[in-house]
Amino acid sequence: MNDESARALINILPESPGVYRYYNDVDVLIYVGKAKNIRKRVSSYFSKTAGISRKTLKLVSEIERIEYTVSNNEFDALLLENNLIKQNQPKYNILLKDDKTFPYLCILKERFPRIIYTRKYIPQQGEYFGPFSSVVAMKSVLELVQKLYAIRTCSLLLSEQNIKSEKFKVCLEFHLGNCKGPCVGNQQEHDYLEDIAQARHILKGNLSIVAHYFQEQMEAFAAAMNFERAQFFKEKILLLEKYQSKSLVVNRAITDVDVITLVSNDNTLYINFLLLKEGAIIFSKTVFAQKRVDEADEEVLSTVAQELREQANSQNKIILSNIPLSFVAEGVENTVPQIGDKKKLITLSVKNALELKREKEISKEGRKTKNREVLEILQSDLQLKTLPIVIECFDNSNFQGTSPVASMVRFVDGKPDKKGYRHFNIKTVEGPNDFASMKEIVGRRYKRLIEEQTALPDLIIVDGGKGQLSSAVEALKELSVYGRVPIAGIAKRLEEIYLPEDTLPLLINKKSPGLRLIQQMRDEAHRFAITFHRLKRSKVNSSSSLEEIEGLGKKTAEKLLKHFKSLKKVKAASVEELTALVGPSIAEKIKQVQ
Repeated sequence: MNDESARALINILPESPGVYRYYNDVDVLIYVGKAKNIRKRVSSYFSKTAGISRKTLKLVSEIERIEYTVSNNEFDALLLENNLIKQNQPKYNILLKDDKTFPYLCILKERFPRIIYTRKYIPQQGEYFGPFSSVVAMKSVLELVQKLYAIRTCSLLLSEQNIKSEKFKVCLEFHLGNCKGPCVGNQQEHDYLEDIAQARHILKGNLSIVAHYFQEQMEAFAAAMNFERAQFFKEKILLLEKYQSKSLVVNRAITDVDVITLVSNDNTLYINFLLLKEGAIIFSKTVFAQKRVDEADEEVLSTVAQELREQANSQNKIILSNIPLSFVAEGVENTVPQIGDKKKLITLSVKNALELKREKEISKEGRKTKNREVLEILQSDLQLKTLPIVIECFDNSNFQGTSPVASMVRFVDGKPDKKGYRHFNIKTVEGPNDFASMKEIVGRRYKRLIEEQTALPDLIIVDGGKGQLSSAVEALKELSVYGRVPIAGIAKRLEEIYLPEDTLPLLINKKSPGLRLIQQMRDEAHRFAITFHRLKRSKVNSSSSLEEIEGLGKKTAEKLLKHFKSLKKVKAASVEELTALVGPSIAEKIKQVQ
């Protein structure tokens, strides 16, 4: 989208809260954003360049179309933005990592309902509780419910007719005291449902209601001199207290709050979320996300807070955070505690976020160490004088001798450096000649690096055997580079490695990590070349298709494809759009052949 088109569109955007959407030249959604003022927010992308990150500039360069949806307020905009990001996963939006499917407990919709564990959320199936932060946490709650109420676990169809006809017999769970035998009429439906109602309080985290009920029952039976039943409820109270002691209790005075904190490292954000019920932490989740577009931490944390509250099914009305949230739902209060127990909660949450940060950094260092070990093995395999930190790998591609192209991929520290990838159109070679093509692209690549006074790689790999390797060596000799940079070739058929001065391949263990790295680079170079070759053939075919139109030559066809990006978009363009480029006569002919 050029500046003129952007300005024209911005002038008609509403000054209202809502969501804006950016699409690229192939009409793929690449970014979703929310704003208090759509026009002001969108214009900020196009009205300045100083201080904007490279990622944002890259985003702006890809925008071809803008859509928007007006909302009643900023919070409604957040909800819509959140849904669109989940559905479309735009590449420039923050995408939360570690977003696993968490376990739920579900009271099934059936006679004598069971309580089951599931990771699938199907509202029609029953009443769901959770999600729980871990399977361990979920199982501890389910175990407590089973011990307190002896809910059935079998899948028998307990219809009134089946029970009356004595179709079933009690199972081992009944004899172990883990079930009260509703299948044989030992427990009536209304008594069973009363137990389910009490279990529901526990699943919601309302333990005090259950404890109060048990206390009342114990005192009533004790007053009636029924000490056996009183002891029964006393044991349930002790069981409940034991469970509570295992929960991370912070402070009963704090009761029901959400806590969310953010710590950052360069472009990586680490966010922890805690949900407290009656002073106990019943849900905890820590995620990390890459910051893809300039956005204040307050906005990021507000967006993530809403998403994590939805995941945890939080109804809490207070959110504690370490930085102010830019917006919250109506009726929800946000505070940034500075002292007291609430500040301790913030400290605990930050500690969790920092722990994930530490884990990721250790993991990253571990990968670096592993990559360095692979490079050391490769250095030994190829008998190199220095460690091959920077490696460049070349490959050719053509289809029946047409549209010959080549590619070069660059690996740094044993990992792909995609910014360093390069495509080449073969310019001096006629027909399918892999040797001459290899000489051309290697020569062009390193001639340019020498002219630009750019550092040469530590190792060059060519896809091919002695022939391709000899051609690449010839190019390096003409540039007086041969001998300064080691070079090797990998033959396709037997995966053999050749060095320039050797007639026989190197003896390298087929399981060597160094050989696997060379194979990985070769495969990546091949993939990159094939992708470029297909694109070029597609453009050639599209251009040929347009050239079949009377009066439309090669240069005009290329002009149309360059402007509209594809043959499909040329055909979809209006007569007015085509006329502006090629004149009314050719425009009419293009529309007639569709």
